[in-house]
Amino acid sequence: MNPIILVVVFIACTIAGYFIIKNVPSLLHTPLMSGMNALSGVTIVGAITATGYALTRPEIGGLGSVLAQVVGCLAIVLAAINVFGGFGITHRMLQMFNKKKKN
Repeated sequence: MNPIILVVVFIACTIAGYFIIKNVPSLLHTPLMSGMNALSGVTIVGAITATGYALTRPEIGGLGSVLAQVVGCLAIVLAAINVFGGFGITHRMLQMFNKKKKN
């Protein structure tokens, strides 16, 4: 696929995402954010697939292959941080609704 098309799609999605998130009311932002962070699991699967493809394709070779491996590993780490952070925020949010036990 043409790299220019990929860059245009990325920019269009970034702009659309910005305006969608900007218009979400504050009351709904945290529940939606924690739910979307759980979808980063899909990003992890995609990053693992892309990194594995870069590792198993010796004909790619050169700096591009090394760069693909480094960027793929970085994507895996950042998506994992997003998943665990999202679940941590959701846990803290749900703790606010628990009734306190009286001694």
